[in-house]
Amino acid sequence: MAVRAYTILHPTATDPKKFRDDIHVIEWTGLLNTDTGTPLEMGGSADRSIQVSGTFGVGGNCKITGRNGKTGNFVVLTDPQGNALDFTAEKIEAVSELTQEIRPEITAGDGATTLTVRMLLRRPFK
Repeated sequence: MAVRAYTILHPTATDPKKFRDDIHVIEWTGLLNTDTGTPLEMGGSADRSIQVSGTFGVGGNCKITGRNGKTGNFVVLTDPQGNALDFTAEKIEAVSELTQEIRPEITAGDGATTLTVRMLLRRPFK
């Protein structure tokens, strides 16, 4: 199990908490079976959507999880219809819960499983 760091695709900055743009895109790549992404902490962005793409392989599965606080278990988040953010194929979904930390978890797959998770965040208009 590896913890994969995220990359900031937009805007180009090194610390997400210092972003001044209203839209941000974060990406975790090279996610293999049992990998997790480094948790992202950016609670000021209430609107979030997740896109999962790549090769799922046999039984590939990506869950989007979150937690409030720096300790405790991550739990699976949901879309606006109350469905778990549990991806077994490529798609984009909105995230309902606003959590302190959010990350992807690859919970199943085979040797061919390699996924990319992109998250778009939007700060409220001022």
